[in-house]
Amino acid sequence: MIARMEPLPQHLYRAEQVRELDRIAIEEFGIPGRVLMQRAGEAAFACLRGRWPAARRIGVLCGGGNNGGDGFVVARCAREAGLAVTVWLLADAGRLSGDARLAYEALIAAGVTPRSFAAEGGESDEVAACDVLVDALLGTGLDREVTGRWRQAITAMNAADAPVLALDVPSGLHADRGVVQGCAVRAQATVTFIGLKQGLFTAQGPDHCGRLHYDSLQVPDGILARLPPAAVRLDYRAMRRLLPPRRQASHKGDYGHVLVVGGAPGMSGAPRLAAEAAARCGAGLVSVATAPGHASVLNLTRPELMVHGVAGAPDLRPLLERATVVAVGPGLGRTSWARGLLDAVLESGLPLVADADALNLLALEPASREDWVLTPHPGEAARLLGETRTAAVQSDRFAAVQALQARYGGVIVLKGNGSLVCESGHPLALCDAGNPGMATAGVGDVLTGVIAALIAQGVSAGDAARLGVCLHACAGDRAAQAGMRGLLAGDLLPHLQSLLH
Repeated sequence: MIARMEPLPQHLYRAEQVRELDRIAIEEFGIPGRVLMQRAGEAAFACLRGRWPAARRIGVLCGGGNNGGDGFVVARCAREAGLAVTVWLLADAGRLSGDARLAYEALIAAGVTPRSFAAEGGESDEVAACDVLVDALLGTGLDREVTGRWRQAITAMNAADAPVLALDVPSGLHADRGVVQGCAVRAQATVTFIGLKQGLFTAQGPDHCGRLHYDSLQVPDGILARLPPAAVRLDYRAMRRLLPPRRQASHKGDYGHVLVVGGAPGMSGAPRLAAEAAARCGAGLVSVATAPGHASVLNLTRPELMVHGVAGAPDLRPLLERATVVAVGPGLGRTSWARGLLDAVLESGLPLVADADALNLLALEPASREDWVLTPHPGEAARLLGETRTAAVQSDRFAAVQALQARYGGVIVLKGNGSLVCESGHPLALCDAGNPGMATAGVGDVLTGVIAALIAQGVSAGDAARLGVCLHACAGDRAAQAGMRGLLAGDLLPHLQSLLH
């Protein structure tokens, strides 16, 4: 059996939406549920054989719903392929119904009788003896903490040396929010069906789903067109077209003037990174307004930057008059000097990108406007929302970014694993590029400069945020080819230029 490797779609859905798509396929398009279940099980088994062709002992852990039914089909396919199969059932077999019941009976007819999983019965040792494990326990419907035998089964899978293939969603992971409900399977691969679940791409989702595979189950495109997606995955290749080729007769004035405002005493590195990122992304001119003590040294290794020491708002205003867009916040601090500079920026009426301490100051005196881009990390987002815990944001990143946009207007970039971009009137966007090596100081400052440079060149704030997030993440992935551990923010800079070539 050859695995069909469908490309991942751009559209993302909530679990309830995928259930509705399932219903439409069955009730309105006449595709029997048992046919969809058979296709799902076959696709999953093809994925298993493609990834682990040498596996001979297959263990399948099944729940009582349709996810368990998919697991029964996988087990039957494995049995028919001549593999040794053990199936553990955590639900009451007498309560199986519908398509899952039919798949269970077909499995027994094929010569495999599922066994009950009891935590005290030594099943954990037998689970550990398998070559590959299939997680068909809970699927997309979970909305509570995993406990009891279910938790024991997940713990046994995670403790085994065998790789785990999860069906649809790793058990214990919230399909919409990407958070772990007490405990969750850590799969090496997940094969998901019909519609991509948004929780697989953000928060803890990527750590638990491993390599993601997709199968549409041959559902017609017309079914997917019935529902608007909850979010869309960003595609850098498509977004790149927002920046057209440069005209031969152009000059630096055609590509805007970015003014970076930040750098309290001892914090010169942050505005320096943002400014060089803006220059590397094509801004015609880049100036930096910073603490007077930095003015003579900040551009020693990058003389293309124009650096100005500003003692306060009066020194900043002439620089604002010459700028196209302002990037404010990197290394700004929270002193009266910082507050005065931020107030001058806000009074200027220029479009702006706000990050770091500009956001922390904004949290103290909230405002709303449509011509800015705010780029908080989860801690800053929590402060902007009046929360005391970062976990309040991370527990539902999709809801958090929408709440930020409703409160502050403009465009919001919620940074982190699966960065989100929210703009009123546009689909919520998610970037699934990037890597853990980017979890280091200064990387956010680079993003600030990237987005500001794109706005300076005439890209709208929303498109600049979406393209900028993609460009930044892809530069991080290129930089990480030399190793994620020890990656520095400055390592992204040369890749920004090459990606925009």
